[in-house]
Amino acid sequence: MSLGDKPTAERRPDRAALVIAVVLILAGLGMGFGTFTAGGVAMNTPVGPKTVPYIIAGALVILGLFTVVGAMRGDFPEREKQDFPPMLWVVGGLAVQLLTMKTVGFSIATGLLFAATAKAFGRGPLWLTIPVGIVFSFAVWVIFAKGLQLSLPAGPLEQLF
Repeated sequence: MSLGDKPTAERRPDRAALVIAVVLILAGLGMGFGTFTAGGVAMNTPVGPKTVPYIIAGALVILGLFTVVGAMRGDFPEREKQDFPPMLWVVGGLAVQLLTMKTVGFSIATGLLFAATAKAFGRGPLWLTIPVGIVFSFAVWVIFAKGLQLSLPAGPLEQLF
């Protein structure tokens, strides 16, 4: 280093990326252990029903290790500041859907989630997005419940049909 050179700023490890790496590695190890201890499958061939879960578990661990390396090097770009109100609208919409699905049915609960998500993205007033979401959700319910014969929670709206 010559006299005119400035020392380079020391990069800190990216803590958020390290947390993600730990989660990836733990998920991979958990999936691998769960697949290893799962019974009921006779392995007479080298490729069987446990092969794909092992591949996915290995891939998660490898991705986690690469994420650790990237985090230690500081390779990840700087993240933008988080905007919490839109995230709260989406999480709140999911919570409302989960809590009301069995009582009000699929169409109304999912319509409320649609409206909350639209609000999070800055689209439309709730008095408009709630009925639009319910109509779209009811159309999805009809396709799945009547067309494909799948069981979705039916509330008062669905019981009319």
